[in-house]
Amino acid sequence: MKVVITGPTGAIGMALIQKCIERDIPVLAICHRESTRIRQLPKHPLVTVMQIDLSEYEAYAQMCEADATKDEKDKNEKLLRAWSSQNGRIEPENPTQKENTIFIHLAWNGTTGAARNDTALQLKNIQHTLDAVRLAKALSCDTFIGAGSQAEYGRVEGNITPQTPTFPQMGYGIAKLCAGQMSRLLCSQLGIRHIWTRILSVYGPYDGQQAMLPTLISKLAKGEKMPLTKGEQIWDYLYSVDAADAILALAKNGKDGRVYCLGSGVGKPLRSYVEECAKAVWEYRTKNDRDQREREASESFEEFVQSYIGFGEIAYHPQQTMHLCADITALREDTGYVPDTEFTKGIRETVEANLQKEE
Repeated sequence: MKVVITGPTGAIGMALIQKCIERDIPVLAICHRESTRIRQLPKHPLVTVMQIDLSEYEAYAQMCEADATKDEKDKNEKLLRAWSSQNGRIEPENPTQKENTIFIHLAWNGTTGAARNDTALQLKNIQHTLDAVRLAKALSCDTFIGAGSQAEYGRVEGNITPQTPTFPQMGYGIAKLCAGQMSRLLCSQLGIRHIWTRILSVYGPYDGQQAMLPTLISKLAKGEKMPLTKGEQIWDYLYSVDAADAILALAKNGKDGRVYCLGSGVGKPLRSYVEECAKAVWEYRTKNDRDQREREASESFEEFVQSYIGFGEIAYHPQQTMHLCADITALREDTGYVPDTEFTKGIRETVEANLQKEE
């Protein structure tokens, strides 16, 4: 197997690259130009990094499919041609089977804040997804896996399944839903297996700082108070390493044309996640900061939570979803995937990674 990953510098992308290295799988990591996070990608013989913006996917797909005898002046074109020429080769251990190449599309512009309702931007994301499919075809990939979102469902209460009706309410969710459906159609036309994931809340090292848990970790580490709702929402958090395992399991055994919900399958009150995160920060600070150890010798964890977490200081949104959890039955039945990282372990690893970067 070989893997192409767009948007590889986030929590899921970084976990995927590490999993591929562990499994001796070559990776082509496609980052946008001038990415400030590209330096965090591991320098490893199995990992090839190239910089191409989403808006350039179509042009590079056309380059790869054009006459290969022409003079190649663009280094990215040379790299893509070289990658493509190696695809479709025979597996050494199984002479009757070709090597699979998987295209995992994680890249997306405008995932936070007001950009989620920027209709022009989100419309471009749909086109970029179709361009990614064409690039996958040009690279001789046999499988396209797209990263959808829980936002495709809109406001839902309870466990969500692939069959749960989709009524997205913001531009981001509308665009994700359309991108999933249109890319499935294009993949069918091009003879590529298509798998679409609807991802719930993923956390882990390299997560964007706009997300709730990274913000909480950073504020608590600095001794700043974090105002929150009462935290009564039932939520589903999936560790990025488990998300990577799930995607690679889908690459191997996922069914063509199917949608899969990605989550832990376990829902807990948001307050419990926050308290587990706070405990991991408290323990890390106590262990690594001598002055902090002296201060906290007389400060219990309960006092730490009361001082720095403002439960109930933010009112619920009028349309606040109070119960959201993934039903991963289809994922488990088709791939055998079962997440195996408890939140306590995953959040400790996340806290350690995040705070080490800040030191």
